[in-house]
Amino acid sequence: MSDKKFTGVIPPVVVPLTADRQLDVASLERSVNRMIDAGVDGLFILGSSSEVVFSTDARRDEIIENTVRIVDGRVPVLAGIIDTETERMIEHGKRAQQMGVDALVATCPFYALQGMAEIEESFRCLHDALELPIFAYDIPVCVHNKLNTDMLVRLGSDGVLAGVKDSSGDDISFRYLVLKNEDAGHPMSILTGHEVVVDGAYLSGADGSVPGLANVEPEGYVRQWKAAQAGDWAAVKAEQDRLARIMEITSVTTGVQGFGAGVGAFKTALQLLGVFETNQMPRPVRALEGENVEAIRRVLVDCGLL
Repeated sequence: MSDKKFTGVIPPVVVPLTADRQLDVASLERSVNRMIDAGVDGLFILGSSSEVVFSTDARRDEIIENTVRIVDGRVPVLAGIIDTETERMIEHGKRAQQMGVDALVATCPFYALQGMAEIEESFRCLHDALELPIFAYDIPVCVHNKLNTDMLVRLGSDGVLAGVKDSSGDDISFRYLVLKNEDAGHPMSILTGHEVVVDGAYLSGADGSVPGLANVEPEGYVRQWKAAQAGDWAAVKAEQDRLARIMEITSVTTGVQGFGAGVGAFKTALQLLGVFETNQMPRPVRALEGENVEAIRRVLVDCGLL
């Protein structure tokens, strides 16, 4: 495999905000240290959970600078360079490199919608312009294109991609990606972005996971990964069943959907656990309140986290 250090549990870091929507550095430090102390294998910043598309360039830099400082080399840091088109991603990538991250994560371009030939060329342009390993982020619900499996393996075999973070929700495609990556000599690290069926991804041969819920419950995902490495599939499933029940925090709310329900639930849970000071969201998304907070609290209590 091209770079074995990008394996295991690599949570996508949820970004805490103050009440007036500034970066809450103290809460970020608590959260990052909590995940590293739990034994995670890396951290992914400036993805969906890190509010990359809500962030100005200055906020992106602030998140990178503070995370790299807090991590202090203890685990690899992957940084998203997600933007509408290739040249903008290259600019983000160059800044992230200068600030000391270990790898870059890019989606396909998503404003001037293009075909697979242009998408492949975009990844090749990123590789030519940047020095760090690049992961492709497959998230069609946000970028309107599902990355082609054969294209990804070709880019991995050519040394363009170091890995794939698959948040497509397409388990059939994921299985074939793992198989074809293995047939090609395993040039890429294949990571699942699921929270609820990570056990299935590991059984398929995934090299790790990028679960947002690991911000809330990192120990469970670390135990699950270690059990998978040991071949204890009963323990892998048991841990997944427990984590799936905790993940219900994202579905017990009412009157909210999408980002506000998912990341909003993670932030609310982290506030209830005393890790975040607030559950504030970026504009125009509203923070969860009232009965929605109580619904999340009940899940955490029922699952033994509170």
